[in-house]
Amino acid sequence: MAKELVSLTECRTYDYYNVKDSIINSINNLGGIEKYINKGETVLLKLNLLMKKKPEEATTTHPIFVKALAEVLIEYGAKVVIGDSPGGPFNEKILKGIYKYCGIEEIANEVGAELNYNTNSIEVKNEKGKILKSMEVAEMVTNVDKVISVSKLKTHGMMLFTGAVKNMFGIIPGLHKAEYHFKMSHIEDFSEALLDICLYANPILSLMDGIVGMEGAGPSAGEPREIGVVLASTSPYHLDVVATTIVNIDPLKVPTILRAVERKIINGNLEDIELVGDDIEDFKINDFKAPSIRSVHFIRDNKPSFVRTLSNKLLQPKPVFNHKDCIGCRDCANNCPAKVIEMVNKKPVVNLERCIRCFCCQELCPEKAIDIHRPILMKILSKL
Repeated sequence: MAKELVSLTECRTYDYYNVKDSIINSINNLGGIEKYINKGETVLLKLNLLMKKKPEEATTTHPIFVKALAEVLIEYGAKVVIGDSPGGPFNEKILKGIYKYCGIEEIANEVGAELNYNTNSIEVKNEKGKILKSMEVAEMVTNVDKVISVSKLKTHGMMLFTGAVKNMFGIIPGLHKAEYHFKMSHIEDFSEALLDICLYANPILSLMDGIVGMEGAGPSAGEPREIGVVLASTSPYHLDVVATTIVNIDPLKVPTILRAVERKIINGNLEDIELVGDDIEDFKINDFKAPSIRSVHFIRDNKPSFVRTLSNKLLQPKPVFNHKDCIGCRDCANNCPAKVIEMVNKKPVVNLERCIRCFCCQELCPEKAIDIHRPILMKILSKL
């Protein structure tokens, strides 16, 4: 059985020419750009543009990385469209603000790439889906010939790690994401949905910005961490296995990777992967800080309510709002899938009995004013 290629290329800074060389080498390690894209085709670069964050905060795909990749594709003869559906509402005003704030507008103008402002959605069939046989996707995905996933190497409070696979969740438009969180509040179901979405999107290539990643309370409240690597593969699933291995996260503890193993897409280790380029040992970080908490549902809904309530108190993580840092912007309340956050005296108060533990509030808080608290029993069990 043929092994899947995953390229690792050293790149320690966001110097434009170094990044461009690393991307060219990465694509060449996989057989060259002409193997995947024809001249004249329109290619969507699906970035991670979660929210308004400066590039140095390591929340979003770095604009220099995007510029270099876009220019490689344009020089080859492809037309490049740059896009994402960030957290919260999906409209032109919000897109303009995020493109500008994250440094994407400037680099798009420099290289002649098109920024997506099409906020229409379309229902599509998904024959490869396990639980999402049909879904609403951003129309931008259906208007291009090829999709390339351009993710950021980051931790994630709910999913432990967010990489190439979860990056494709951004083809679900705006508030439909909140609907998916609410309907599939169990982490097993939600991770199955993420795989279904990625299988539909079918990115022809997946590149990951691991030059500076994020550790700790990702995907937006963590700390930048130098890793120094550009990752690339035709398989987002295998790419995530390599990325988690580099940062000392057990791949099988990442729900999307575990679901892919269960579906027999991957092995969940390096045995079905051929590493090309630089040596993986040069990038491994043993003290990388994984999130202190992720959502785990030990007790299913068919149990008595008093059992679920007790389990939530003993085992479930919960968001904790730091009112002294809160600016009263309402982003947490407006984007809560379960609608369980109420603003009281311009400060958020959450109904934990109805909280689904998706942690969208923490993910989208612009001030890092929300922490995730893990009960002591949960900490003990997670180490067993």
